[in-house]
Amino acid sequence: MAEGLTEALAALPGVRDARSEFGETVINADRDSLLAVMATLRDDPRFAFEQVMDICGVDWPERAERFDVVYNLLSVSLNQRLRVIVTTDETHAVPSVHTIWPCATWWEREAWDLFGIVFSGQPDLRRILTDYGFEGHPLRKDFPLTGYVEVRYDEDRKAVVYEPVQLTQDWRSFDFLSPWEGITTLPGDEKVHTERATRNAPPPSEAKS
Repeated sequence: MAEGLTEALAALPGVRDARSEFGETVINADRDSLLAVMATLRDDPRFAFEQVMDICGVDWPERAERFDVVYNLLSVSLNQRLRVIVTTDETHAVPSVHTIWPCATWWEREAWDLFGIVFSGQPDLRRILTDYGFEGHPLRKDFPLTGYVEVRYDEDRKAVVYEPVQLTQDWRSFDFLSPWEGITTLPGDEKVHTERATRNAPPPSEAKS
């Protein structure tokens, strides 16, 4: 069944290649042909992918088209799954699939927010996880792990304020001891260890000998 599905997918216009990876079917599609490919995948009874379960990004900063846009599709009626991948960069927009699967708006907003991937035809391309005034896209691999600014509520100003990131020494001190190896007595366990030592101690006669 999977082999027949792969062959049928490979023959679709706009599909660059179709393959099986770790038991999952994957295709690479042309960005400009994405809408036609997706409509076929939903409407053709051979595929019947009624649902898009997830849309996410992958950043490969060394590539000219650094982003993979990954669509995970599900066919409930045929009990099969498919991963569709298209590539893009910071400036070339990927056609929005919200007209095919309306729930795609949420995933496309997330990909825009976290990676900066632009979706053409998307009427609601707003940030969804970060603040509306946030600068940058935090899941790009060249984005600093600490970010650029930190946010807090200022009681005096009665407003949320942005300030440069300041890592205080308290947050830089880490105890790398494993709790299973480095800590022998937890707070409150002192009595248990005292009773255990008393119970395991040799009888007085043996101790004298």
